[in-house]
Amino acid sequence: MNGMRDLAALIGRILIALIFIMSGWSKITGFASTGGYMASAGIPAALVTPGLIASILVELGCGLLIVLGFKARWAALIIFLWLIPVTTIFHLMPMRAGQNAMINMVMVMKNLSIMGGLLILVGMGPGAYSLDGADLTTRNERLTGREALA
Repeated sequence: MNGMRDLAALIGRILIALIFIMSGWSKITGFASTGGYMASAGIPAALVTPGLIASILVELGCGLLIVLGFKARWAALIIFLWLIPVTTIFHLMPMRAGQNAMINMVMVMKNLSIMGGLLILVGMGPGAYSLDGADLTTRNERLTGREALA
């Protein structure tokens, strides 16, 4: 990637990860209230705490990995896959049941848009301004011709 694309990739990684880092942190600081919300959404009581801990690990952990650009493709893929049941349970099912239909539609569309951005990160990688990119830059400096573009 050239300098402009690498800078855009860095800024894009920060922006897409910000929502997950903030959400993961708010789940830590509001553990009980988030657990209550999960229970009200129909999550069985025995799964609320493990599900909440998993949410924190995925959102905060993978969000930070994306910002750092360390294993960013894997982190983006994990969040992408995590968003499938999260979007279905917390937004799509309530929307179909007529509960806050408009706001849930917005949330579904927001999550789908974020999922698209995450797939771009999975496919294109984090760019040179990342911990992963530092390794690629070193490797590419040793390669010549078409191989260096891969």
